[in-house]
Amino acid sequence: MSVVTFGEIMMRLATPARLRFQQAKELEITYGGGEANVAVSLAQFGLDAAFVTRLPKNPFGDSAVNVLRGLGVDTSRIARGGERIGIYFLETGASQRASVVVYDRANSAISQVGPGEFDWAGIFQGKSWLHFTGITPALGSQVALATLEAARAAKAAGLTVSCDINYRKKLWTPEQAQKSMSTIMEYVDVAIGNEEDAEKVFGIKAVGSDITGGQVGSAGYEQVARTLAERFNLKAVAITLRESRSADNNGWSAMLLADGKVHTSRSYDVNIVDRVGGGDSFAAGLIYGLVSGKDAQSALEFATAASCLKHSVSGDFNLVSVAEVEALAKGDGSGRVQR
Repeated sequence: MSVVTFGEIMMRLATPARLRFQQAKELEITYGGGEANVAVSLAQFGLDAAFVTRLPKNPFGDSAVNVLRGLGVDTSRIARGGERIGIYFLETGASQRASVVVYDRANSAISQVGPGEFDWAGIFQGKSWLHFTGITPALGSQVALATLEAARAAKAAGLTVSCDINYRKKLWTPEQAQKSMSTIMEYVDVAIGNEEDAEKVFGIKAVGSDITGGQVGSAGYEQVARTLAERFNLKAVAITLRESRSADNNGWSAMLLADGKVHTSRSYDVNIVDRVGGGDSFAAGLIYGLVSGKDAQSALEFATAASCLKHSVSGDFNLVSVAEVEALAKGDGSGRVQR
């Protein structure tokens, strides 16, 4: 099975050792971004994963391509052009101090693309799945149209289309998001979200949940999932449930509505090394589970276990194997040394 992801990869500049920005004398360079993270995860799982984006012809664009290629991602459809790669700065939180992300991605190469930039018919030839996030159309009105074009072309080519709603308040307003995403969602088969996305983008609130207080209610999210599925005629809706007790400790679980039935995953108590990319690793796990023929419950458990493991990996990318994920999904969470 072959998967295509479309979006932005950024340079990540992070403070070391959980220092605050004003304390740091140096920043660590890595790369990451929603759809790129999904492509890397899928490549680690052994799937044919292609990433589509636009990057500048400079050393940073080259480095991003080389990192992806080195991790097994098909980079042959990456367009080269524009002046700069998007950047995000990360200050990792600790205890009750939250992590802080500062974006510097205005006028990035991908933010300047529009309809007609990519040969979607050629890109989708021999492919079975398209994945993107709500971050991509948030980069600009023309990028939103390019995302719509991709989703429409994927459906016409017979691909399954998945979207992680992924609302980012630093990129657009709820009103802008709702206007753009409501149109794009007409071509989506599988939607993924968290405790805020459905409310911020579509005005669908989970009753009985308090995300700032670390409380999530599965019953409320079942109704959110059913409302999303009915509104956009979706085949499946997955919602990740994060209980944010502190920057270091989260409860992590998920639910999946598929074929009219709700499935709930095992819950994990996660001590966090790096939470960035947690949702992307869940999306990748769910895609892998579904395309590899797992039933809905097994696919959900695989996705939740994969994203649990991501929280133990520094950087955006989830560098874990199918065997590691399946071991955790089957109950081996001991962390014992493997000899």
